[in-house]
Amino acid sequence: MQDWLQMTAAALGRGIAAGEIDPVALTQTYLEAIDAHPLKDRIYARVTPDRALAEAAAAAARAASGQRLSPLDGVPISWKDLFDTAGVGTEAGSKLLAGRVPDADAHVLANATAAGLVCLGKTHMSELAFSGLGYNPSTNTPPCVNDEGAVPGGSSSGAAASVAFNLAAAGIGSDTGGSVRIPSAWNDLVGLKTTSGRLSLEGVVPLALRFDTVGPLCRSVEDANLLMAVMEGRKAFDLEGATLTNKRFAILETVALQDVRAEPLAAFQQAVLQLGAAGASIDRIHVPEVETAMAQSTCVYTSEAYGLWRDVIEANPDAMYSEILERFRLGKNHTGPDYVAAWAALEAARQAYGQATAGYDAVLLPTAPILPPNLERLNTDHDYYVTENLLALRNTRIGNLLGLCALSLPTGVPSCGLMMMAPPDGEGALLRLGAAVEKALA
Repeated sequence: MQDWLQMTAAALGRGIAAGEIDPVALTQTYLEAIDAHPLKDRIYARVTPDRALAEAAAAAARAASGQRLSPLDGVPISWKDLFDTAGVGTEAGSKLLAGRVPDADAHVLANATAAGLVCLGKTHMSELAFSGLGYNPSTNTPPCVNDEGAVPGGSSSGAAASVAFNLAAAGIGSDTGGSVRIPSAWNDLVGLKTTSGRLSLEGVVPLALRFDTVGPLCRSVEDANLLMAVMEGRKAFDLEGATLTNKRFAILETVALQDVRAEPLAAFQQAVLQLGAAGASIDRIHVPEVETAMAQSTCVYTSEAYGLWRDVIEANPDAMYSEILERFRLGKNHTGPDYVAAWAALEAARQAYGQATAGYDAVLLPTAPILPPNLERLNTDHDYYVTENLLALRNTRIGNLLGLCALSLPTGVPSCGLMMMAPPDGEGALLRLGAAVEKALA
């Protein structure tokens, strides 16, 4: 049964379908593993055993009668603590929302439940999802699987830890500037950033609505495909026969490769060599409009985030972690005309980027230019916190600003991810490509 804890969600689903795995025994195995784990309180904000066991019992009955609802029916997963869960606290990692208990499930959670997935509980996260580091002194900071003295990446920090420490078959997180992909990279997982607007944000505590997206953190591209499908309420994409033969990749030069630390850079370069050996052709391109997009980042993100949260924050600012409070308050510095002008520049950059990359199947870059920063130093060194947070988010944020979908894959080097970016709503082609890349990197 311990083997179950290391299996992919898809493999668990196949085991249930074959009658080899009982969903109730599987869920009990996960709940017992959570309960016994010394770091459980740093990973899970709340565990939902009653709900999980009831959902597992229903899944077991369906499996016995040949009426499974999806390939993942009966598979237990975790949910970031910004997805509303009926009757269960949903506080988005902030004391500002302490005691907040929604009446209904978020739309994506309701869809997953309708497909038979089992909800194990809610995972810790960066406060209000506004950090790429995963450090949260207000509630709890989850561990990084590769470095006990480091942060795990954020803001879907507990989502990544729940999978990396074998306490969930997969985790569902959100990505506004890299919050699925950074913790996936730093914990050697697959992370999918979906296209803005593709998956419902109904019942998801917001940060910046024009950038917020929902996505899975998991053990395989197949899992990412199946999880996206159940949340969207459709059949999964066909990944069979995926190959890199005649595929064209572009390496995005300039900002994405500046100041990349030695380990992530070496891992990226080795991964590129492996893709070439598997049949892909790879060019290096310069798209100056990427810098134009990046220059709008502070204005568009902080204006939107502070605009959404200003009244709540200013009613009780002392409840917030000071570094996150400071980031939100940057939104005070921008006027309405600043915001409109920034979005006009961003839309023009998106169009230019689309034209420059139209001939490629995907654009490649290191998921994060740094390794997970030291937790203790983040707590004591303000300048270190600011520089590491901005660097952590730099490469992933390109995809959010340009409105793309993106996939982070482990390279085989601890805490070093390879990111592929594809056009908006290109998840089907991106996941097929990801399945081939996954094989090439294995």
